[in-house]
Amino acid sequence: MLGANDGVLSTASVIVGVAAANPAGRQVLLAGIAALVAGAMSMAAGEYVSVSSQSDTEAADLHRERLEQITDPDGEAQELADIYVGRGLDRALAHQVAAQLMAKDALGAHARDELGITEVSSANPVQAALASAATFTIGGVWPVLAVLVAPPAVLLYAVVGVALLVLAGLGAAGAKTGGAPLGRATVRVVFWGALAMAVTAGVGRLFGAVV
Repeated sequence: MLGANDGVLSTASVIVGVAAANPAGRQVLLAGIAALVAGAMSMAAGEYVSVSSQSDTEAADLHRERLEQITDPDGEAQELADIYVGRGLDRALAHQVAAQLMAKDALGAHARDELGITEVSSANPVQAALASAATFTIGGVWPVLAVLVAPPAVLLYAVVGVALLVLAGLGAAGAKTGGAPLGRATVRVVFWGALAMAVTAGVGRLFGAVV
């Protein structure tokens, strides 16, 4: 949802800012496509770098954990037992659980219960980058389509209207998924989206008049 919201708002704001300066329709379309592609690539690159850093951190933590289990296995077993005691088990049962888990997969037990690393949560940079680019594109394509189909006389209003409708739909969907109040979430997304586009339209009109 966040990526799609960003795609709608970023692309629509660029289009509105350029259109407010009264350029030719082809320039508006090119600006919209450029904003869509640049935004998707920026999201992908940023997410890849971020998740790669997370993956490197996880790998370093696991390497350190392996060394600790080799040099101090009793201390590691005690550490795992203490974690289970903190979660509500009595000490005898906690030691028993820790011993059985470490006998089967010591690194996996510590990765999961001490470090919070599982196969599900493990960082995947490529997957994260593709997902971010895809969600941004799914949101950003709507303002570009509005430029393609709207008559030049109402292009600016069409882009704003389409963007606000998509933002409202995404806000409602996000609220329903998360169990949040539907109306409040939708109004919040639409308000800030309208404000962002109004500011960029004002900047575009100002610079268009000056230049």
